[in-house]
Amino acid sequence: MGTRSAGPDLAAVASLSAGARQWIGLHCGYLDEPSGRAELPVTPRVKALLQLALLRRCWAAAAPADPDLAPVAGTVEQVWRDPDHPRLLTVEPRYARQFQLMYGALAPAGPDADGPHRAVLAEAASGDLLTPRRKSPYLHLETRYYAELAGVPHRLLDYPELYRISRLAGHADGRPTAELDVCNVTHTVFHLADFGFRDPGLGGADLAHARDRVERLTEESVRRGEWDLTGKLLLAQHCLGLDPLSTPSGAAGLRLLAEAQAPDGALPGRSATDRAATGATPVEYFRKSYQSTLVVALTTVILLQGNTIDDPSDMMMAAAPGGVR
Repeated sequence: MGTRSAGPDLAAVASLSAGARQWIGLHCGYLDEPSGRAELPVTPRVKALLQLALLRRCWAAAAPADPDLAPVAGTVEQVWRDPDHPRLLTVEPRYARQFQLMYGALAPAGPDADGPHRAVLAEAASGDLLTPRRKSPYLHLETRYYAELAGVPHRLLDYPELYRISRLAGHADGRPTAELDVCNVTHTVFHLADFGFRDPGLGGADLAHARDRVERLTEESVRRGEWDLTGKLLLAQHCLGLDPLSTPSGAAGLRLLAEAQAPDGALPGRSATDRAATGATPVEYFRKSYQSTLVVALTTVILLQGNTIDDPSDMMMAAAPGGVR
């Protein structure tokens, strides 16, 4: 996005970001604690840890010196060193190969570069996962992205062709946007653009088409009070070269998220109609809040990359984190 002046919108995004990042840092360790292993179902916990590893990767690329990154990186590194964790990736057979590929691709670099993920990657590549066989366009694109990230050989289609066969590309003008699945659209954009760290490679007409659909979906998600989906769509706007602080739908989305954020920094649910109940137990509150709060942390740390403001303390304005656990 480049360097912007320290306007109130940027300060508000910094505050939103600081709250979400601090909440995730305070509570992500629960995913690998005995209480978390006992209280959370295995497959949702595995998914949550993969999401955390993706956040760690993007956060380290966007703001490597951020001290709030340390607890997130520490949890990921601890899990990826655990020789028993790979077994959990295969508990749900229909997700096993994809989880294994993601686990291998998101392994943190460093002293444990030859840890358990190497054998897991080899197992994932032993079947037909890394070929085009029997894959939806979305799964094909996701597989290509993580195979490339992992540095493993594959026979998958290239990105331009995968975009051409995507649901986003195939959505005709004049058709209602309700036909589009927001997660499918946003993750298509994320994988093409490496979550904003490369150009998505779309030509003029394709880029205009994708921007139009994402902006219209953002407007609808804001109108419905969808916190999780709005966060993803704001990042998709950024990946397509838009500035969510400046587009009308992006500015409305950021206001929605700032207003929804709880005093402890969490987004306490996926939407205004799905927020955590007042009497929610700590584990219920965690399960309601984790997804949306992680999405906001991921989106805002990328949006704020490269921005400067006059008073660095403005970038860290956030309410004091509170106790999910």
